[in-house]
Amino acid sequence: MSDNIQTVTVLSKTTWTPNLFSFTVTRPDSFKFTAGQFVRLGVNPSQLSYYKQQTGEDASAADDSLDEDIFRAYSIVSSPFDEVLEFFSIVIPDGAFTSQLQHLEVGDELLLNTMPFGFLTLARYQKPEPKDLWLLATGTGLAPFLSMLEDLKTWEDYDHIVLAYSARSVAELAYIDKIKSLQEEFGSLVDDPAKFIFIPIVTREPLEGALTERLPKLLLEETLQQRAGIPLDVDSAHVMLCGNPDMVEDTKEALKTLGLVMNRRGEGNIAVENYW
Repeated sequence: MSDNIQTVTVLSKTTWTPNLFSFTVTRPDSFKFTAGQFVRLGVNPSQLSYYKQQTGEDASAADDSLDEDIFRAYSIVSSPFDEVLEFFSIVIPDGAFTSQLQHLEVGDELLLNTMPFGFLTLARYQKPEPKDLWLLATGTGLAPFLSMLEDLKTWEDYDHIVLAYSARSVAELAYIDKIKSLQEEFGSLVDDPAKFIFIPIVTREPLEGALTERLPKLLLEETLQQRAGIPLDVDSAHVMLCGNPDMVEDTKEALKTLGLVMNRRGEGNIAVENYW
C-alpha cells in the first residue's frame, strides 16, 4: 500500500434521495488541501458492514476479486479548516464503487489517498482582479463550491458571489438549508463581506422561486444574469463550472459566446471541473 493511503472511519451519513447521499469521515492529522480540490477515496467491498451482513465475514475468501480495493475521485465538501472530511455522492447503477459505497454505515472504514488533486481553486485566478464570483453547478458538482464558500477568504475577496445550483427535481437540491445560512454564518465574520446570491434551478418539476431551464440557455438569454442582478462582465467575473460533463461543455461554450474566455496561466474568466 502506498505511503499516501490512510484509513479513515465513517462518522455520519445523510441520504438525500435513493440516488444521492453524503457522508463524513475522520480527517488524518497531516492531511491538507485547498478548497475546490478532490481526493481519491477507496473502498474494499468485503470490509463494509452491509457486505458482511449479506455474505458473512469470511465470504471474500471464496472470491479474491471481492477483496480488491476500488478508488474513485471525490471533491471535498468541507472547509480546509474542518476537523472532519465530507463528501457528496451519486449512486451509479451497477457502478463498482458507488454500488458499494451507498451501503456505508457509521464505523465503516474507507481508504483515503492523502495527495489532493485538481486546479478548480480560486488561487488559479490572477486576472481579472476579483470582483464577481459565479459558481455554476449541477448535482454533486456542488461539492467543491461548498468548500470554497466555507473559506472566509472567499467572502473577503469578492463583491458578489452567485451560486447557481441545478437539479432535475426538488428532492435533488441537497444542502439547501446550509446554502441559505452561508451569508449569515460567514458574512458576519468579515468586515465587508461579499453579497451572496443563491439561484436554485429545477429542470423537471416546478419549485416556487426557482428557474427551470438548463444553465446554457439561462446564460444566453441573460435570465441568470437578470436574476442575479449583476452582469457577466469579462473584466470582473470569475466563473467556475462543476457537474455533469454535458453541462460543463455546453455552459463553457455559452460563456464563450458571451465573450468570456478560458482561464489559463492565471488569466481569463472560465475554470471547469468534470466531476465524473
